[in-house]
Amino acid sequence: MAKSTSNGANIGFEEKLWQIADKLRSNMDAAEYKHVVLGLIFLKYISDAFLDLYTALKSDKEAMGDPEDIDEYKMRNVFWVPPEARWDYLQKNAKQPEIGKIIDGAMDAIERDNPSLKGVLPKNYARPALDKQRVGELIDVIGTIGLGDKESKSKDILGRVYEYFLGQFADAEGKKGGQFYTPRCIVKLLVEMIEPYKGRVFDPCCGSGGMFVQSEKFIEVHGGRLDDIHVLGQESNQTTWRLCKMNLAIRGIESKSILWNNEGSFLNDAHKDLKADFVLANPPFNDSDWKGQLLRDDVRWKYGVPPEGNANFAWVQHFIHHLAPNGIAGFVLANGSLSSQTSGEGEIRKNIIEEDLVDCIIALPSQLFYNTMIPATLWFITRDRKNQKFRDRRAETLFIDARKIGEMVDRRHRDLTNDDIKKISDTYHAWRGECGKYEDIPGFCKSTKLDEIRKHDHILTPGRYVGAKAEEEDTEAFDEKMKRLTEELAKQMEDGKKLDEEIKKNLMGVGFVI
Repeated sequence: MAKSTSNGANIGFEEKLWQIADKLRSNMDAAEYKHVVLGLIFLKYISDAFLDLYTALKSDKEAMGDPEDIDEYKMRNVFWVPPEARWDYLQKNAKQPEIGKIIDGAMDAIERDNPSLKGVLPKNYARPALDKQRVGELIDVIGTIGLGDKESKSKDILGRVYEYFLGQFADAEGKKGGQFYTPRCIVKLLVEMIEPYKGRVFDPCCGSGGMFVQSEKFIEVHGGRLDDIHVLGQESNQTTWRLCKMNLAIRGIESKSILWNNEGSFLNDAHKDLKADFVLANPPFNDSDWKGQLLRDDVRWKYGVPPEGNANFAWVQHFIHHLAPNGIAGFVLANGSLSSQTSGEGEIRKNIIEEDLVDCIIALPSQLFYNTMIPATLWFITRDRKNQKFRDRRAETLFIDARKIGEMVDRRHRDLTNDDIKKISDTYHAWRGECGKYEDIPGFCKSTKLDEIRKHDHILTPGRYVGAKAEEEDTEAFDEKMKRLTEELAKQMEDGKKLDEEIKKNLMGVGFVI
């Protein structure tokens, strides 16, 4: 039904695939090309998954069922792929001038037979501006990678390709790329910190859905039940919302509560009555066009009306508003949110601190993001810090200064390693009283009382609290140190004499009288 494909298990295959696919882009804008490529990758995945089950059904109809019965696929959470949308049919017609129309027809057919994908898939491959020869070449390239068969699923080949491509597109698009993608290491750190094992996970600016994907991975890695969490989200950019729906669909994550409207979370809150157990988010930094002038009396502004020219504390209060009584929020904000006193932001921050909601603040290293050079920080807000599963942390806040950790992956981008993420999250969990013994580490972490934060005018910059890194203890004995220093000084003096003699010799050689 389709030619044999590699499972792509070799190291770095994502990069090789990207390099090949990117060569086909020619002069097409990355934002446009993104949907061309990711749409085809999605199509390849569901076709592979369908074929895997189709083959199994066909080999044993009596035991498993009819391979042409759409219900056999639905009951196994596999998308039904009609004949005109299967990858072998597309590949057979890849060199045809009408390949664009064929792909659009395939997308229409898949949406027709799978209602959960209605209005999600890209369907503009037939447009004149799209080079059909290059589309055919791209089909051939993607056709070499197995994505949805059992072996590929076990290695999460699709997840690796999809995340890698999303990151590469974010890089290619620069600032605009941040609208749909948060670097994986940051998402992973947020998830490891708040541990969303069970309950409702909410992201009101969900982009391509990375927060949800990582939450599911966390549950899986820690031996939990994937159906113990329910994801809810909102996105104002329709094309990004489509990416999110596809990103979740390929991983079997239910996305019916991922909603879109072009007004956005502030003007048209799609989950108005939601109280979430976990909030995970990376909102736009310092957004000045959030229509705050239309929301001066909004019920969400419990701690103060956010300035019209900056949405940072509108987002913070939106997150708090949607937290359940025992909920926790972890989110990314620009560093300015920690110390700004302009336009009432300092007063809003003070009120949030005095309400005893701020559990932890982490200063991130630079160059983690594809879309901005603005320094960023992670906030963790908890409604009930009295005890619950952890120790009583009332009137305390943990500050972590992580600005000097991470590794450069190229000249422009830094990444947090798994060890970095573990170091930070273990510190937080020990401080919360979950495991291990917590200790302040000068230059890295400090458990700080509310009274001390008040003395700093409710500024939350970690560097103010963690102090400087302790110098390594000098274990060299005094006598040994004096002997070593004396010998070093004598050697320097002897070298100096030799240098003087050499200079005099050279000067005399050119006629100078010394």
